Amino acid sequence: MPDQGPLPLDMSRDLPGPLASDGPVIIITNRKSGRNSRDRQAVETAAQVLGGEIVSFQGGKGLLEAIREVKARNPSLVIAAGGDGTAMAVADAFLGSAVAYGVLPLGTFNYFARGLGLSEDPGEAARQLAGGRVVERRVAQVNGQVFLNNASVGIYPSILKVRETVYRRWGRRRIMAHWSVVKTFLRFRKPMRVRITMDGDGGRYRTALVFVARSAFQLERFGLEGVQAIREGGFAVLLVNARTRMELFSRVFKLALGTVQEGVDYDLFAAEDLLLEVDGKSRVLLAYDGEKRRVAAPLRFGMSEGSLRLVMPCALADAAAENGRVVEKTEEE
Repeated sequence: MPDQGPLPLDMSRDLPGPLASDGPVIIITNRKSGRNSRDRQAVETAAQVLGGEIVSFQGGKGLLEAIREVKARNPSLVIAAGGDGTAMAVADAFLGSAVAYGVLPLGTFNYFARGLGLSEDPGEAARQLAGGRVVERRVAQVNGQVFLNNASVGIYPSILKVRETVYRRWGRRRIMAHWSVVKTFLRFRKPMRVRITMDGDGGRYRTALVFVARSAFQLERFGLEGVQAIREGGFAVLLVNARTRMELFSRVFKLALGTVQEGVDYDLFAAEDLLLEVDGKSRVLLAYDGEKRRVAAPLRFGMSEGSLRLVMPCALADAAAENGRVVEKTEEE
């Protein structure tokens, strides 16, 4: 199903035109953001600009409860105020509904919001949303789970698992995040053996990481190829070439310097759908937009049948309409 062109937002609340309902505008935000005066002010500014109200949560279960509360109130517009994980969870909940959806970037990376052309300043981003337009956009899914930026199997999900343990013991410090990478690499024994079927064609590979990307912005941020595959509506599938610990360290070092090379450090494939099987595994650890969980294998990747009614800044929404598809901002733009 092709992506639709921009639809007008609701003019009745300082927004530019009618939404699908007369329901409230609700901003879902992590209560921890209230401890940061900049973030708290950004959320309050967004509520004022959008004529909305704030629903706060704390923790993963709190987010799910907040989403259930908001859905029961039949909002016309819901804003996910947080990082990529919050944006993903709220998008998953409202995919295929008539509710318009926007993102207010308050996280560390905010690849999804930045790819939409939203300012990293949350106050300015709120004003962009207020003057934005709605675009019908399909999103990526793996075994039915929505992801907005990437999903992966292999060394990266293992890093996230180790990082949680390190954080619990030593606190959430940047040096501890780096240590979790080193600790995971030191435990590395050998690459996975996987079978990947892409658009009907299957092949077997050995790799330390299968990285399935949907964010052109994120790829360009790290100097990786695959932007065109994403812009054509598919996935960029990257397989990391590393068979030893030293090769892993080398790949990460080159990634930090922006000198990784396709065909040397990683192999790149473009696919509209794929099936991933890991030898000897009936369940695998999956990372998606910074979250992780163990899921049943094989993993099936594809684009959603339903659409997300995504609020985008006018300039990018107009470009989407002109091109007949949804485009994503990249760093060069």
